Amino acid sequence: MRWSEQLIDAEQAPRAGQAALFDAGTRVRTFDTPGFRGSTFYEVRAKSVLNRVSAESWFFNWTVNPYRGCGHRCVYCFARKTHTYLDFDAGLDFDTRIVVKVNAPEVLRRELARPSWRRERVAMGTNVDCYQRAEGRYRLMPGIITALAESGTPLSILTKGTLMLRDLALLQAAARDVDVSLAMSIGFTDETLWRSVEPGTPSPARRLDAVRTLADAGIGCTVLMAPILPYLSDSPEQLRATVAAIAAAGAKSVTPIVLHLRPGAREWYASWLKKTHPQLAARYRSLYRKGSYVPSWYSERVVASVYELAEEYGLRKPSNGTPRDLPPNDPESEPERESESKRDPRPEAEGTQLSLWDDEAEC
Repeated sequence: MRWSEQLIDAEQAPRAGQAALFDAGTRVRTFDTPGFRGSTFYEVRAKSVLNRVSAESWFFNWTVNPYRGCGHRCVYCFARKTHTYLDFDAGLDFDTRIVVKVNAPEVLRRELARPSWRRERVAMGTNVDCYQRAEGRYRLMPGIITALAESGTPLSILTKGTLMLRDLALLQAAARDVDVSLAMSIGFTDETLWRSVEPGTPSPARRLDAVRTLADAGIGCTVLMAPILPYLSDSPEQLRATVAAIAAAGAKSVTPIVLHLRPGAREWYASWLKKTHPQLAARYRSLYRKGSYVPSWYSERVVASVYELAEEYGLRKPSNGTPRDLPPNDPESEPERESESKRDPRPEAEGTQLSLWDDEAEC
C-alpha cells in the first residue's frame, strides 16, 4: 500500500482490519483527554505534501493537506469519500481515524526550495480542516505558514477552526511578505442545528468572534456561508440572521454555498437526516434526485437572497471569485487516482437517480 514506506515505529498495534494499510510498523496514538477520546491518530512521514490541483476551474492550483480525516465530524463533509482511498470508511472512520503527516513542514520547505517552484498560490483547508482539533497537539501549521512566507509563496486558508487565532502573529508577519487570504466557514448561526450537524467544530458564535478578531488585527477574513442546508437553515429569517451576524463581525465579504452531497457524504448525511429530521427525507429525495447538487432554480434563489442581504448590510462579494465547491483532491496521497481527478469534479451526470433517500434504502 502507498503508505507502507511512510510509517513511524510503532507504539501500539493498529486496530483489527487495518493490517493491509497500516502494518505492525505503524505508530498509532490515542490520547485520553476529552477532546481526543475515541479518536486514533496514524502518524506518517509524507514524501510530498505540495499537491497539484488538476481541475482547471478553481482559483488555486496547489494545496497542502497536513491531515486526512477530520475531527470536526461535520455530517455533510464532501471530503468523506477520500478516506476510502486509505481503506477506511467514509463515516465514523473519517471522524475518528486521523492520519497526520508529522513531517509536513520540513517536506514542504524542501519542495518550495526547488528551482522549478513558481510561487503560485497554495491553498489549505480545501480537503479537510487544517485547523481541526488535532492541530492543537501536532502544531504543523506554524511551520507550514513560515515555509510558504519565507519562500515568497502566497497562501490561502479556509477553516472552521478558531485555533487559527493561535497563529495570528505569524499570519500578520507572513502578510507583510506575501498575499495571505483567510476565510472562515459559517453556514448558519442556529446553535441547536450546529450541535447536531457540526458537533466537533467551534460554535458559530466563536467563529464569528474569530472573524472579528482578525478584522480588528487588520488582516481581515472573508466568510464562506457554507453549507446552507435546504429546509434547515435556508428560511428568509435564518439567512438574514446569518448575514447580519457575519456583517457585524466585520467580515470582508460573504460567499454563499448550498449543500452538495457527493458519494460518501450523501450516505452519511442521509443516515443523520433520517434519524434527526425524518420528515425531510422525501423533500431531499426530490431536491437531489439528479445528483450531488441542488437544481439551479433553488441555488440561484438562495444565492441571490444572500447577496441581496449582503448588500443591505454593507458586505461585498469576493473580488476574486470563490468556487461553488472545493475539490477533495490529494494527488500526493492517491497517485493512482490522478487521472480520475481530472474529470468533472461533480461525479453524477445529470439525470442520475439517487436512491439513498428512499425509504427502503440502506444508510
